[in-house]
Amino acid sequence: MTTLLVIAKEPLPGRVKTRLTPPFTAQQAASLAEAALADTLHTVAATPAARRVLVLDGAPGPWLPPGFDVVPQCAGGLDERLAGAFARCAGPALLIGMDTPQVTPDLLTVDFAGCDAYFGPAEDGGFWALGLAEPDPGLLRGVPMSTPVTGAVQREQLVAAGLRVHDLPRLRDVDTAADAQAVAAAAPYGRFAARLARLTTVPGR
Repeated sequence: MTTLLVIAKEPLPGRVKTRLTPPFTAQQAASLAEAALADTLHTVAATPAARRVLVLDGAPGPWLPPGFDVVPQCAGGLDERLAGAFARCAGPALLIGMDTPQVTPDLLTVDFAGCDAYFGPAEDGGFWALGLAEPDPGLLRGVPMSTPVTGAVQREQLVAAGLRVHDLPRLRDVDTAADAQAVAAAAPYGRFAARLARLTTVPGR
């Protein structure tokens, strides 16, 4: 069975979802990040897994459900931190971030019987999921992160290593206010959608 990894930042004002400000305040952006993270973690908790690991920059809070091992992110750029997350795994692993609260257990239930890697492209050119039957941190190191070609470069690195890649559906990350509205519409019954609805109906916001 697969280890499920979630890489995330503690949702503190000014440290997360800074592209949501404006129109939201830093506090509101952090509140949305917390709701997105909570939705993601509860989905992972509902997905069959050998182990569930939160790879965290910061400290856990009340948004963390039971059943997770919490480990700190390593130092370095995002490619190094993603590589470090996989380095902790001895068997098949699937890693996701905290920016796609619309994920479902079905999307995260993967079977490596017919492939070596799972790749989930994101609308912004990045990727929301990466699964490896045999975790090799070297497959992530050196990939330019947070660019329009991040996903393409990462997928090509998998193919160049001779891996059989299974593509997951393309999802939209929550980066901007427009993203937030679209993701909430895609998952209207989650914590994220409820939090966004409350924030956008506050008078004078």
